Amino acid sequence: MASDRQRVDKWLFFARVAKSRSLAAKLAQAGKVRVNGNRIEQAAYQLKIGDVLTITLERRILVYRLLDPGTRRGPAEEARQLYEDLTPPEPPREAAPADVAVRDRGAGRPTKKDRRQLQRIFGEDS
Repeated sequence: MASDRQRVDKWLFFARVAKSRSLAAKLAQAGKVRVNGNRIEQAAYQLKIGDVLTITLERRILVYRLLDPGTRRGPAEEARQLYEDLTPPEPPREAAPADVAVRDRGAGRPTKKDRRQLQRIFGEDS
């Protein structure tokens, strides 16, 4: 049945992976989308229910299993019904060393006291 299939650019737009359909098409044409492990380069590639998409974005990789082709770009809650998220969790980031002088973000330039602490930490003698 034709309604079980959807163009990859439309689906990426409906699932809110891309902000516009033209950006979704560019994503597919740049080879940033894989369907069932195979790289695609056409925005018109037809997806079907059960396909696994691996999408390479600028700072992350998304892995989605297509559950529904969708009919429109609705709210985020509706978009989440279109896929099952198989993305592996990000590894935990390492904490900053304990001996680093910490200031509140946006607190302005370092004070003389802050500079002296930094010099002690980095072993700089003036």
